[in-house]
Amino acid sequence: MAGGLPVVVALGPVDPALVSGVLDGHCQFVTAPGDAELAVAAGAIVRADARVDQALLRKAPGLKVIARTGVGVDLVDVPAATARGIAVVITPGAGAAAVAEGAIGMALHLVKRFGPLTALVREERWAERGGAGVGDLDGATLGVVGYGRIGRRTAALGAAFGMRILAYDPVSEPPADVRCADLGDLAARSDVITLHLPLTAQTRHLVDDAFLARVKPGAVLVNCSRGGLTDTDAVWRSLSGGRLSGVGLDVFDPEPPGRHPLYSHPDVVLTPHLMGLSRRATAATFTAAARGVLDVLSGREPQAVADPAWRTHAARKEIRP
Repeated sequence: MAGGLPVVVALGPVDPALVSGVLDGHCQFVTAPGDAELAVAAGAIVRADARVDQALLRKAPGLKVIARTGVGVDLVDVPAATARGIAVVITPGAGAAAVAEGAIGMALHLVKRFGPLTALVREERWAERGGAGVGDLDGATLGVVGYGRIGRRTAALGAAFGMRILAYDPVSEPPADVRCADLGDLAARSDVITLHLPLTAQTRHLVDDAFLARVKPGAVLVNCSRGGLTDTDAVWRSLSGGRLSGVGLDVFDPEPPGRHPLYSHPDVVLTPHLMGLSRRATAATFTAAARGVLDVLSGREPQAVADPAWRTHAARKEIRP
């Protein structure tokens, strides 16, 4: 504690204005912590690209809560945190609408061929517009892989465009009216495929050569979830070979990505892992993270955690002599 208030540190850039409304008067917030601040930190607000490993946890022995601005905990050693009785708070829902808009926006960009058509006008190739092959979302089939908050929101937006919806989720079964029996069935029937799954050992490179061989010719692939869900080389082979007609990526493996021929293709649209960070979503995400920190430090139950077992370990820590 400093000045009687628990210290909360930022791991990665955090605008104090986005958390001050929650933390002011309850915590001292440190935007650029050094070892001294980490040593006394009770909480941390963690950006997506900040690594929280055992080395970091050893520097911060007093941590009680880590609040991730988002839902992905790929770079957080959750088992190590749980074993220390540290709550790993996540902020589901805060950026769901923004990510869903991004996914549909990428699909619209690719199906309507905005990139190549912009080049026609800029390069004074107007006469070539007849062969542009502009498509439609209305009447097309949207395959949603992962039917959580973001997947459901993406499906709702697709339906508003007049798209038929198919869904597959290996963990939580989608409703019967949109459910696909398996991933291959979804791939074969979808004109647009959008990914909304967490990255696990089972989902890494879910989109590989075998998956893409099942994809409907001319389909569009969008990934606004985790870069490791797709095998970049396989996606490149499918696009350059004509199986896929377009690819939209907000996420990469690794981040930032290195050079790859996929990223230079005219039928690819790229954004730097920002679809969940619109102005409104950013404010909501950081507010939710700050509330999660304050909930744990105040002894309240946080709204969402990566591992509920933290409480058992925290209780054991408290009664240890």
